[in-house]
Amino acid sequence: MRALLSSLFMLSTFSIVAQHYPDKAVDISPLLIGEKVPKVILTHLSGKTDSLIAILAKQETVVIFYRGGWCPFCNVQLAELQAIESDILKLGYQIVAISPDSPENLKASLDKHKLNYQLLSDANMNVAQQFGIAFNVPENSKERLAKSSDGQNPGQLPVPSVFVFNKRGEIIFEYINPDYKKRIPGNLLLTVLKELKP
Repeated sequence: MRALLSSLFMLSTFSIVAQHYPDKAVDISPLLIGEKVPKVILTHLSGKTDSLIAILAKQETVVIFYRGGWCPFCNVQLAELQAIESDILKLGYQIVAISPDSPENLKASLDKHKLNYQLLSDANMNVAQQFGIAFNVPENSKERLAKSSDGQNPGQLPVPSVFVFNKRGEIIFEYINPDYKKRIPGNLLLTVLKELKP
C-alpha cells in the first residue's frame, strides 16, 4: 500500500511539473529547427477539427502563431502577410495562421481584414503549449483571453512566431521573438522562403 501511495504521489508531482508554463515570454522553450510537428488538433472556422500533421502533409507550410484579433501588432502582421500571400503561394507554400481566438472571433478577423489564407483556432492553447511557445499572462489579461476564446483559454498567450515546415512535418525555419511588437518583416520572410527552395 505504501508503495502504491508513493507511486501515486510521484505521478501527481510529475503531472504538476509537466503542466508548468513560464510566466514570461523570454522563458519559453520552443521546438527547434529539425524537430517534427507534435500531434495536435486545431479547429477550423466551421468548427471542424483537423490534425496539424494532416494539414502540413499537403504541401510546405508557413505557420504563423499570433496573439489574437484584438492585438494591433498581430493585425498589422496579418495584413502584411495578406499583401505577400500570392508570392508565397507561387513559391509552393500554404499559409496557416493560428491564434487562441475562438472560431467565431477568427471569422470576424477574416471578414474584417479580407484574408484569404487559413485561420485556425487553438482556443485551449494546447498547440502553442506543445510548440513550447505558451506563457502565462498576468491576472488582468485573463478576462480578455477568456472572452476571445469562448472561455477555453487557460490564461496564456503564444509568443508570436513563424515556423516553416516541409511536407514531412519537420521545421526548416523559425522566427520567434519574445517582444510581441517585433515581427519578421514580409520582405525578409519572402527572401527566406525563396532560399529554402532547392
